[in-house]
Amino acid sequence: AAMPVPVGVLRLPRGPDGHSRGFDPASPRFQALLGEDAATQAARAALRQRYLRGLAAAQGRPTHFQLRAGVQVDAVFGAGDVEAMAFQVDALQTPLGVEGAALLRFVDVLVYSFLL
Repeated sequence: AAMPVPVGVLRLPRGPDGHSRGFDPASPRFQALLGEDAATQAARAALRQRYLRGLAAAQGRPTHFQLRAGVQVDAVFGAGDVEAMAFQVDALQTPLGVEGAALLRFVDVLVYSFLL
């Protein structure tokens, strides 16, 4: 049997309180860097969570994409990039033919829809 390859672990620096990792969201430094109040942060977090749940619900489903310049394509949704850079799709049906797998850049996608 093959020996598994060890995977490195990213360690965050110690926080300002000395025992936590990262920084306390309530600290003045964190607030100054972010420039948003707690209510705005909570709203952004809730919207991000809803968006990520939507991406998870789309996985493996036939999806219709409307791209810039009026191009419309259909594909099986695979995944969305964490950095919001690209969608990974399979069986992409374009006006020029079918592509087995592809990446669609977020900036090119105007609208995408799928049935639940």
